[in-house]
Amino acid sequence: MIRRRARRGIALAALTTVTLLAAGCAGPAESDEVPVARTLNVWAGSATPIVANFNPYAPTVLHGALGPVYETLFLYNKAGGGDPVPMLGESFAWNEDGTVLTITIREGVTWSDGEDFTVDDVIYSLTNDVGKSPQLVSAEASDETTVEVTYDAPQFTNEAAILGGAWMLPEHVWAEKSVEEATTWANETPVGTGPYTVESVSEASYTLVANESYWEEGKPAVKEVRYLGIDANASGEDLLKSGDLDWTGMFVPDPEGIAAAGGPAGYVNTPQDPTVLYTCANADLGCAGPQTDVAVRQAINLAIDRGTINDKAFVGLAATISPTFALLGRDDQWIASDVEKESPQTGDPEAAAAILEEAGYTKGADGVYEKDGAKVELTLTSVEGWTDYNDAAKLISEQAAAAGIAITASTVTWQEFSDSRVSGNFELIMGGVVGTAVADPFQIYRDWFSGEYTQPVGTALEAGEWNFTRYSNPVVDEAVAQAAAASDEQIKMDAYTEIQHEIVRDLPYIPLVINATQTFYNDAEFTGWPTDEDLYAFPPSWGSVSAGYILANLEPVE
Repeated sequence: MIRRRARRGIALAALTTVTLLAAGCAGPAESDEVPVARTLNVWAGSATPIVANFNPYAPTVLHGALGPVYETLFLYNKAGGGDPVPMLGESFAWNEDGTVLTITIREGVTWSDGEDFTVDDVIYSLTNDVGKSPQLVSAEASDETTVEVTYDAPQFTNEAAILGGAWMLPEHVWAEKSVEEATTWANETPVGTGPYTVESVSEASYTLVANESYWEEGKPAVKEVRYLGIDANASGEDLLKSGDLDWTGMFVPDPEGIAAAGGPAGYVNTPQDPTVLYTCANADLGCAGPQTDVAVRQAINLAIDRGTINDKAFVGLAATISPTFALLGRDDQWIASDVEKESPQTGDPEAAAAILEEAGYTKGADGVYEKDGAKVELTLTSVEGWTDYNDAAKLISEQAAAAGIAITASTVTWQEFSDSRVSGNFELIMGGVVGTAVADPFQIYRDWFSGEYTQPVGTALEAGEWNFTRYSNPVVDEAVAQAAAASDEQIKMDAYTEIQHEIVRDLPYIPLVINATQTFYNDAEFTGWPTDEDLYAFPPSWGSVSAGYILANLEPVE
C-alpha cells in the first residue's frame, strides 16, 4: 500500500493529539439540541506535522486533494473493472486509428469559487507543460461541450491514463503559472470541482467540508471529513480499535482484532499493487553496486522464499505475484505462454549460487560471493514503522545469506526513502508499484519500465516519472510504443511478449508479492462503502480518484 513516514519518537504524542481531535468531534449532542452530523475521521497516510499542499503535481500532495477536491473526466475502477464511470466527462469516442479522442464534458458544473467548468479547463489540463502526454499534438474545442484531442500515434492503450488519470484544473487559476511554479506551488486554498473543499489545516489534521455546489445533486451527504496525521501503523491501529478512526487503508496483522476490540467492523482486502525490491539497475545511468549485474539480481530472485515472506511478514494476506507484472486472475490473457506465470514461491539457494558461479563469482572464506575483488554485499532499505516491509526485508536478508549474498536490512525515514529513490542513490529498496486501473499491465510497462520515464542517477525524477530503477532497454521501449498504438489485441500481445521476455530476465524490479490492501471502515455510522459484494470503487482511503467517489456516495446513518 502507499504509505508515509513513521517517526516513532513522536508517535505517542501524535496519537494523543489525534485521539483528542477525533473524539472531540464525535460526542453526542445535548438532548434539547438538534443533533449535529458526525465528522468522518480518516487516515490516508499523512504523518505529523502536516504541511498544507493540495497541488496534484507535487510529490508531497495531501491525499484529500486527489478525488475529494480535484476530479478526473472518468473513474476507472481498479478493484472491480467494468465500464469507465462518467465524472466531469459525459462520453468519449476514438477515431478509427486511435489518434483522435473526442470528449463530451458534463454541463452545469462549477468550480468551488463559482466559475463555470468549461472545455477551456479540459484543454488546459491536457496540454499544460506538466500534465501533457508526450504524444499530444493538440486539444481544441469543437463546441461548448466537446473537445477533440489529437495525438501523433494511436493511443488506445493510454485511454485510462488520459481520461482517468489527468486531473482537471481551473485554467483561470493555473494558466499563468510556470512549470516550476506548477510543480512547487503549495496551492493551500485549492479550487476544485470535487465533492469537498478545504476548510482548515493544522499540524495534526486537515478538514474538508462539503462542496455545496457539487455537480451531483444531493451529494455529498457527509458534511465534514477530518484527515488525521498519524506517525505509525501501530498508532493508527490503536485509533481504529478505540473507534476514533472511521476509514483507513493500512496493514494490520490481525484484522479481526479491530472489530473485536470495539473498532469498525467494515473490512475488505483487495490485493492489487505489486510489492517489489527496487534495484538501481542501470550502470550506464550512474547506478553503482553489485545489483547492477543482472546475474546478481537473478540470484536474489531465486534465493527469496516468497511463501515464507507472505506467511511471516504479511500474515498470509498478500497474493502471488507474476514476474510479468500482469495481475494474476485478472490479466491472465496478457501473459505470454513462454514465460513463467508466477514468481517462485520457495527459495532455491543452490540455483542462485549456480547463477553467480556461472557469471564468474567465487565464494570467499566468509561464505559471500565476490568477483574482481568486490563482494556481493548490498544494503536494503525500508521505511521505519512499515512493519510488514521491515519484517520482509529481514527475511530477505536471511534468505539471501543462504545463497552467499550479503544483504543488510536497514530502516530510514520517509523523507530519506523518498529522496533516495527519486535521485537513484540506493542499491535495494523495499517498495511498491502502483497497479493498473484496468485489466491490462500496459501502464506499469510504460511508467515503471520505459527509459522515457527515468533520469540519470543524481537527477531527480520529474513529475509523472516512475522508473526508479533507471532501467532503460530499447527493446522494451519499442514494444511499449507498439502496444500504445495497438488497437488489435494480437499486436498488443506480441508487444507484451517482447516486454515480458526482457523484464523477466533483467529483473530491475524483483517481484515479491501482490501486497495486501486492507481497508477498514465504519459501517455502523456511515453507509455506502465498497464491499466484497459490491466493489464499485477501489476501497482504501488513499485511493486517489476513487477516494472522492466513495466519499460522495457515503451517507450518515440516521
